[in-house]
Amino acid sequence: MAAALLKGTAFITGAASGIGQHTAASFAKHGIQRLALADINTSLLATSAAALRKQYPSLEEVLELNLDVRSESQVREGITHTAQKFGRLDVAVNNAGIGGTGKQTHLTDQEEWLRVLDVNLNGVWRCQKAELGVMMGQEDLGLRLGRGKIINIASMYGLVAPGAPMYHAAYAASKHGVVGLTKADGNAYGPEGIRINAICPGYVKTPLLLSAMDQDSDSPLARDIRNTPLKRMADMEEIGDAVALMASPLAGFMQGAAVVFDGGFTTQ
Repeated sequence: MAAALLKGTAFITGAASGIGQHTAASFAKHGIQRLALADINTSLLATSAAALRKQYPSLEEVLELNLDVRSESQVREGITHTAQKFGRLDVAVNNAGIGGTGKQTHLTDQEEWLRVLDVNLNGVWRCQKAELGVMMGQEDLGLRLGRGKIINIASMYGLVAPGAPMYHAAYAASKHGVVGLTKADGNAYGPEGIRINAICPGYVKTPLLLSAMDQDSDSPLARDIRNTPLKRMADMEEIGDAVALMASPLAGFMQGAAVVFDGGFTTQ
């Protein structure tokens, strides 16, 4: 029997649904024994955690955390509690994020701009700061494993800009910031045995995007997807599996990378 791809413990934000939920399932499928699932939506989180326990009875423990990434104290306490309860934090996935309204900049009020940046960029920074604080105090497990791994969920719009008429300047700015943070801390903490990388998904088959497609089959979104070389959106499970690969020893030499996972959209 082949050895599991992953082992140890993991912490995931935005874990109640979408990419975070499917990343948790992929981690459990590939060998993570203890999972800390963090989200602001506690009722949905409880439902997702129960489903995960039922599907993967081999999981030793699933910890549910009511955590808002806009709160430094909640982030610090949640990550500290995870590390103390599990004894170690092997993998952290910073996934919590929002999209915003997509208005043009001159029509966007400051409150929305700051809200998108606070969740998508500052939230990742708060989590990464606390995760690094824990990992720096952990034993280095050697080549490919190190002191820990951090994967930040960015976007293809952290590398390119949305085209008109989809005006998502706040979202694009926040995700470009996540890529920059990943590269900077990848440089800083690589020598300490901590791997930090980002994944940049393209269009993913979330309920929100599927609903938008159903409402207007000739929308700019629908045209973008038809023009993607693979002619489809990604399944959420595909993104979760990609994150699992990045967290595994198979990606042991990946550092400070922004891995594009967009069906070829940004190659055009």
